[in-house]
Amino acid sequence: MAVYIYSITGKQHPLRLGDLHGVGETPADLRVVKAGSLCAVVSDAPEDLRPKRRDINAHQAVQERLMADGTVLPLRFGLMAADDEAIQAALEERAEEYADRLRVLEGCTEYHLKASQNEDALLREILQESTTARQLNEEIRAGTAGPDTPVQLGELVAHEVQTRQEALAAGVIEALRPFAREFDSSTPTGSDFLSVSFLVTDDQEEGFLTTELSVANQLGDDFELRLSDPLPPYSFV
Repeated sequence: MAVYIYSITGKQHPLRLGDLHGVGETPADLRVVKAGSLCAVVSDAPEDLRPKRRDINAHQAVQERLMADGTVLPLRFGLMAADDEAIQAALEERAEEYADRLRVLEGCTEYHLKASQNEDALLREILQESTTARQLNEEIRAGTAGPDTPVQLGELVAHEVQTRQEALAAGVIEALRPFAREFDSSTPTGSDFLSVSFLVTDDQEEGFLTTELSVANQLGDDFELRLSDPLPPYSFV
């Protein structure tokens, strides 16, 4: 039977798993696979595993319990191996790498920040500050524009949006970087212009949260910053 993997820890972790259950319609019992100085928390893998809320919550509950007692490498939902021997082999082969990451993640949690800007407000800003964009827009409104003018305006606005939002994203990251051990940017989706995870140590958490709130206030009502609750540091494993 395949094995579902939740986390990797050091052998000194207390691994209090007694009242927890794993993923699956019939929740699997958790167990520990050991190799040298490392342990993997695993269970038998259910057949046809899907990311159902029940199973995602079970996966997350294991991470939260383990993190409350020590440092872990939280693995993302759905990771499986052929058997316990394959896990032991991986732990032995990558022992130094896993031990290094455990040291980096010690005393840390992950915060994920997304940001978006009101599109109408951004368009007004561009038309106010870009003479060329304003002139092209006025020609279109007056009916005096050439056939290529709408395309020219669209390309100009798209370039301005990208340039301004890239600068904003860089500024937000720069303000928060001093409070993070590491950060990891991902491609924003939808109307967001920023999607970034920060690895924050316990002693820097207050400064990080205070600065994030200050940045949100400085940007104003046309912006929405959405900061996740503390997460297992999935992005830094």
